[in-house]
Amino acid sequence: MKLGALELANPVLVASGTFGSGREASRMIDLSTLGGVIVKSMTLTPWKGKPTPRMCETPSGMLNAIGIQNKGVDHFIKEDLPWLKQQKATVIASIAGNTVEEFVKVADKLRTGGRGIAAVEINISCPNLEDRSNMFSHSTASTAAVVEGVKEALKNVPVFPKLSPNVTSIVDIAGAALEAGADGLSLINTIFGMAIDIETRRPKLAGTVGGLSGPTIRPVAVRAVHEVHRTWPHVPIIGQGGVGSGRDAVELMLAGASAVAIGTANFVTPRAADEAIAGISEYLARHGVPALSELVGAVKLEG
Repeated sequence: MKLGALELANPVLVASGTFGSGREASRMIDLSTLGGVIVKSMTLTPWKGKPTPRMCETPSGMLNAIGIQNKGVDHFIKEDLPWLKQQKATVIASIAGNTVEEFVKVADKLRTGGRGIAAVEINISCPNLEDRSNMFSHSTASTAAVVEGVKEALKNVPVFPKLSPNVTSIVDIAGAALEAGADGLSLINTIFGMAIDIETRRPKLAGTVGGLSGPTIRPVAVRAVHEVHRTWPHVPIIGQGGVGSGRDAVELMLAGASAVAIGTANFVTPRAADEAIAGISEYLARHGVPALSELVGAVKLEG
């Protein structure tokens, strides 16, 4: 199937931050059968992440405040990428940074040393140290600056900025990303949330606030994908947020996603992507839909 200029085996990817580089999961799932592996976000230098506890379960979801703990882009290029290529995985690198310059430097390293990556997802849900009142994804100007810089550095590698739902208008942010050169969009990232232990009266996360994910946010993802697709129907969208089955995937595709990424469900079963691939195929056969592309944006709004 086609995701913009990308040729994928199927429309089901695994989301960044929930699958690592795939080493552990590869004992249970063949990475080459996935539409793609979006690896954990990498930064210019290693990040230690936030203090523990960093995760907690919530009704129909989970909160996390990991802080993008990772070993840095050089480690990815030297250790993870060669291994993923041996597994014949379609690799989508996720990059992060605290300044536009950091994003661009990571992209430069991938351009020169990351041969074999299919695309780059830009994790713009990072604090902007040059504008402490915002994450990059909360500002049209910051979003555009990162996307433009990364796209210029990567040249012909497709880029998919990952958009935050914690904004007044995700359509405006999407427009800024596309005008800056994005080849497609990835949405949505997590929703800000907080949980309190009522016995200790303390937040359940050391960082107090975290990102809410899982089935509880899927309706928000469906709405966001629908709004963006309705505005730019020809832009490829990777839909994510609460996808755990073939039915969930089809729902996001009907809203306008060309592909989906499975995240939190990977913690429940590493085979969630395989099950979703089978579920989509079963749906197509049962409804007599000859081509996957006919599902994209096919929600019926009238009658």
